[in-house]
Amino acid sequence: MAEARTKFASSVSGAKDAPSTYSSVDGLIALLALSAIAVHLLLRYVWTTPTTILGRPWHELPLYVALILGGIPLVAILAMKLIRFEFSSDLLAGIAIVTAVLLDEYLAGTLVVLMLSGGQALEAYAVRSASSVLHALAKRMPTLAHRLSAGTITDVALDDVQVGDVCVVLPHEICPVDGTVLEGHGSMDESYLTGEPFIMSKAPGANVLSGSINGASALTIRADQRAEDSRYAKIMAVMRETEQRRPRLRRLGDQLGAIYTPIAVGLALAAWMGSGEAIRFLAVLVVATPCPLLIGIPVAIIGSISLAARRGIIIKNPAVLEKLSSCETAMFDKTGTLTYGQPHLTDIQAAPEMQREELLRLAASLEVYSRHPLARAVVQAAKRDKLVLHEASAVSEKPGQGLRGTVAGNEVVITSRKHWLRERPGDQSILEGTAEGLECIVGVNGRWAGTLRFRDEPRDDGEPFIRHLTRKHRFRRILLVSGDRASEVQYLADKVGIPEVHAGQSPEQKLELVRRETAHTATVFLGDGINDAPALMAATVGIAFGQGSDITMEAADAVILESSLQRVDELLHIGQRMRTIALQSAVGGMALSIVGMVVAAFGYLPPVAGAVVQEIIDVLAVANALRAAVQPSVLTDYSR
Repeated sequence: MAEARTKFASSVSGAKDAPSTYSSVDGLIALLALSAIAVHLLLRYVWTTPTTILGRPWHELPLYVALILGGIPLVAILAMKLIRFEFSSDLLAGIAIVTAVLLDEYLAGTLVVLMLSGGQALEAYAVRSASSVLHALAKRMPTLAHRLSAGTITDVALDDVQVGDVCVVLPHEICPVDGTVLEGHGSMDESYLTGEPFIMSKAPGANVLSGSINGASALTIRADQRAEDSRYAKIMAVMRETEQRRPRLRRLGDQLGAIYTPIAVGLALAAWMGSGEAIRFLAVLVVATPCPLLIGIPVAIIGSISLAARRGIIIKNPAVLEKLSSCETAMFDKTGTLTYGQPHLTDIQAAPEMQREELLRLAASLEVYSRHPLARAVVQAAKRDKLVLHEASAVSEKPGQGLRGTVAGNEVVITSRKHWLRERPGDQSILEGTAEGLECIVGVNGRWAGTLRFRDEPRDDGEPFIRHLTRKHRFRRILLVSGDRASEVQYLADKVGIPEVHAGQSPEQKLELVRRETAHTATVFLGDGINDAPALMAATVGIAFGQGSDITMEAADAVILESSLQRVDELLHIGQRMRTIALQSAVGGMALSIVGMVVAAFGYLPPVAGAVVQEIIDVLAVANALRAAVQPSVLTDYSR
């Protein structure tokens, strides 16, 4: 069981475990250094029997071990960086370790080894903590599937399920793979994606998603994807990217270190030459060890990602937390972003031979098996009219072709006007005119049976949110970009107060528009549909709402699981707050270190005491950075 789960987890994570290996080594070195210091102090001040080894006090032996086993690997890594002309701030630690050994200040050198390895281990721990949701997702998946062959059910490892295999999903089990229902009627909870209750009815022909929780009825399904290719695996892969991407703000820490390092070395050299005491050179470098840069900024970033996750926001690319504050143009898709994404059925036009009630009954009986936003509106309308629905079978929903199935012995299809007329151009005269809102065509046994028309109303908080962006977040331009008809798009724009409208946009046109705008200024694009994916990738920051497809999630930099404009404002504030806290920790820690370096340069702070002072500075910097993970009493200044 554990092996199958490990295979699945490694397949979605890309098996990139090298950083974890290095973090384990850092942790071991830090533990070794700490133990060596403790034993050294015990032998020196508690067990004071004078003993020497090769002419050296034996209480220094633990320090030798730490410097050989821990210090040499760290210095070797830093030397390789130096050879590659990578002048990062942690080079100071390497210089301090070498200098301490040359001056016989083994305790000070071991303290620097502890600070450097401990800082790196702490950063790795923070990253692992932030990604604990990935381990939870992996553990959530079943390790076995119930494969049905020749009438016999056999438990097989999840990794052994192949495309085309027939499996049984027992009541209340988690669906192991993406597939199609062959037998059984029931429901599945697909809320793992949206974070909200999302119960979908299932019948023969309906699609099932891996990770969904089955209801009270057993379902027989055909596997359409292997486990590592399933939608669940794609979601995990999207979240794994958070660990693999390095934000520009972290590189800003390296840039600060590139300035800080020569200042520290210069001050240390000046102290040495001015006093003639090499010990002051070491003392300055020990105090200068740049742990606020090495630890403070990553901790602030990971803390902000954690805070965002608790607010229902997945940060795929941590760099967006910095980029958001520089964006001046916001572009919105229409449906599901500035509208509720929950259209209401407003008109039913039935064919002469079809009663309005029966048309709605047939359509709703089929729509209960669809995740399309219009499907919910049809089912809700049938419930309001208290209609008893028929049982459907042979349900299928192919992209661009609509929903098909058998209902009460009738072949029913629900599709768009464009697709219907493409197959039946002779019905052009029957479908004269266009509707102001959304619509779909219902066909029964190959003939037009009626037209259903919908309206997706603007969000109540849409207009105040648009005003809030320009007043509080300094957005200069707001654009509404949609593939819908101009009348629908303009109706929404007038409601929410967006002056610039681009209607009838294909995905290619959206992409070109976003590229053009992004070439002039930093942009934010918000969308939730598959056709928004190219635009999300082209914008400076792409934000997707969680009801969108897995393709949309892969394209976006951040995903709002709850389709809420207030969550968007919270994301903007989390980004601003993260940048402020990270720079406070880095710059504040550097300033305190510089003060300590000056004191050490004048001979008032010996190396060991300097190491203690630096540890205190580290604690202050990290403590401040940890504030990024704590939710403030007010995270948003937006109100409806």
